[in-house]
Amino acid sequence: MLSILIPTYNYNITPLVGELHKQAISLNIIFEILVMEDGSTLFVEENQEIGKLEHCKHIILTENIGRSAIRNKLADSAKHQFLLFADCDAEVQNVNFIANYLPFCEDDAVIIGGTAYDPNNHDPAYSLRLKYGRAREANTDYIKGQKGYENFTTFNFLIDKKVFDKVRFDVKITGYGHEDTLFGHALHEQGYSFQRINNPLIHKGLDDNESFLRKTIESVKNLYLLYISGKYPFLAEESKLLRTFIKLKQFKLVRLMSLKLKLSKPILERNLKSEHPSLFYYDIYKLAWICYFYVHADKLSD
Repeated sequence: MLSILIPTYNYNITPLVGELHKQAISLNIIFEILVMEDGSTLFVEENQEIGKLEHCKHIILTENIGRSAIRNKLADSAKHQFLLFADCDAEVQNVNFIANYLPFCEDDAVIIGGTAYDPNNHDPAYSLRLKYGRAREANTDYIKGQKGYENFTTFNFLIDKKVFDKVRFDVKITGYGHEDTLFGHALHEQGYSFQRINNPLIHKGLDDNESFLRKTIESVKNLYLLYISGKYPFLAEESKLLRTFIKLKQFKLVRLMSLKLKLSKPILERNLKSEHPSLFYYDIYKLAWICYFYVHADKLSD
């Protein structure tokens, strides 16, 4: 019936698997839990304890194959019809987490459970990640106001294996970010839609402000590379960042925005690393970086 699939990289997965296993056993359902290490060098020995649990398997890949390829590999290894993907840095907050998914285990199901953030976490070192997560990723009102495909998230979702096999993750993506956007679009192209339910996992493995900004730059660069490759023309419409960038190009303001990054980067980053970061500044920061990569194409290979 249910294959719970967890791609893992340098993370202690035993608490998450222990809770998911306990819930599945109590429901008396047919299930398996597959944990696949994507070239991990940390916590591998601890995670091997997972293999001792009934219906659980711990698989070690010695080389990192990437976020898209490992999810495809997990789906290929699964033996049940419904695939429940969860990221390794998740924490179960609801004792009925698995039970809440069971009514949706129907043919062609694609269900997003959602993401939540620890309400007691106010660590200023993670202020930007927490504010962004709470205001954007965990805010259903914000999500409803965005275009649907770009808001697909791989953090916690259920999918019929037959649907997954038709769509799959695009392994041609080598940079950081946007595999979920392309997956959401591929679902649409195949005639499938996805449904959101209130069944979140807590996102625990947060990046501190410095790391989150670094990953933001990597993600913006990867989005721009995908766009200029010409292989994903739909991104121009489905990415809010790209739509804004294209408007700036039409008004010949891209070079000005790139220059603004050079002049205001210290001010923006000081705010974004502060205890009370501005998401408006964060959006400006991303827009300035995509303009920078347009103007300085030689930096795309760095």
